[in-house]
Amino acid sequence: MSLLLLCFVIFLIMGMPIAFVIGIAGFAFFLSQPMLPYQAAVQMIVLQSQSFSFLAVPFFIFAGNLMNVSGITEQLLSLARLLTRRMYGGTAQISVVMSTLMGGVSGSATADAAMETRILAPEMMKKGYTKGYICSVNCLTALITATIPPSLGLIIFGFVGEVSIGRLFAAGIIPGILMMFFLMATTSITSRIRKFDPPNAEAKKLSFGELIDNLKESIWALLFPIILIVGIRFGLFTPAESGAFAVVYAIVVGKFVYKKLDMKNFKECVTTSLKDTGAIMLIIAMSGPFSYAITWVKLPAVLSSFIFGITNEPHILTLIMLGFLFITGMFVDSNVNFLLLTPIFLPMVTSVGMDPVHFGVLMATIVTLGVMTPPIGSALYTVCGIIDCPPEEYTKESLPFFLAILLELSILVFCPKLVLFIPNMIFGVAG
Repeated sequence: MSLLLLCFVIFLIMGMPIAFVIGIAGFAFFLSQPMLPYQAAVQMIVLQSQSFSFLAVPFFIFAGNLMNVSGITEQLLSLARLLTRRMYGGTAQISVVMSTLMGGVSGSATADAAMETRILAPEMMKKGYTKGYICSVNCLTALITATIPPSLGLIIFGFVGEVSIGRLFAAGIIPGILMMFFLMATTSITSRIRKFDPPNAEAKKLSFGELIDNLKESIWALLFPIILIVGIRFGLFTPAESGAFAVVYAIVVGKFVYKKLDMKNFKECVTTSLKDTGAIMLIIAMSGPFSYAITWVKLPAVLSSFIFGITNEPHILTLIMLGFLFITGMFVDSNVNFLLLTPIFLPMVTSVGMDPVHFGVLMATIVTLGVMTPPIGSALYTVCGIIDCPPEEYTKESLPFFLAILLELSILVFCPKLVLFIPNMIFGVAG
């Protein structure tokens, strides 16, 4: 066990790609155990990827990239501008609303943060926003995509923990919308204090007719997550098949409705999706030996005994686990956290009567938050790199948004009905 953790920590500090960190650490463990044939490590790599349900990951990655070039993003941006044009900090508010609408399109917080920063940053800088504020608002509002379906984190959690992906998708809707309100309130308060982007007094009030006209143009994007949940609920397709449906849906809408998808865009999407899928699948495959090693040394049982030694009160237990996930998320890729830590923590929460769907939504949010925090957050450095913003400035400006997110998470911990209301209504109460 010590060799496994030592290799993991050393290679992580060296800056080695995370797939090779967990892969080499896993192989080192197998080589150090005479009772385990090292050939089994290779078999673990193959077995880790042998799941039909996991086909949802490459399909949704491809669908998200297709939707970004098919005209759907432009329509959602237009709707977000319309809804926020008379708000304080209106341009920053666009990012919050856009992330909520894009959650059903991209499914990736990092991709959403990068896209919104590229689109909104030039306009925000003209209106006097600081670079740190621009990066923090565009990066942290992208966290909404961690719960709004189809979230890749929820798919991986459902796959590893054998939890209904349909219920997870439905459970993410209210937390995602609630986070939108928390972040919009934070944006409004901070913009007022900093005198950023006051509302335009000459802008006319939003009329019902204008809203309906814009909704007509955006309806194809807004319907997408609803179609997914309804389709899974009534057995029209499985979660993996819903990913294939998403690809076809994106092609049809992009080609025949918005007429923005051409062969050049399609080829670019295929190339980008192959790279994204390859990176994620390499991590998933390499986690096989590492996950087996964790199970072999009975780490879940040891950690469970340690935490239950502190408390067995469900809410306090959940907060301790979320704190642990937040810290690990600061150093380890979110997909790796889902793969390695779901088998450890899920039995603990179910043993105290907590619904795994409730925990899945909390875990998806707190783990994804890790990619937005120093010292290794991929989304943080992506958005800061786009406009050349010092990470220290981002960190200082992001504190109010972090507090808002943690407050929202605390409410979800103590009010599970907010998370479970929609899945229980659609799928029935879990037995």
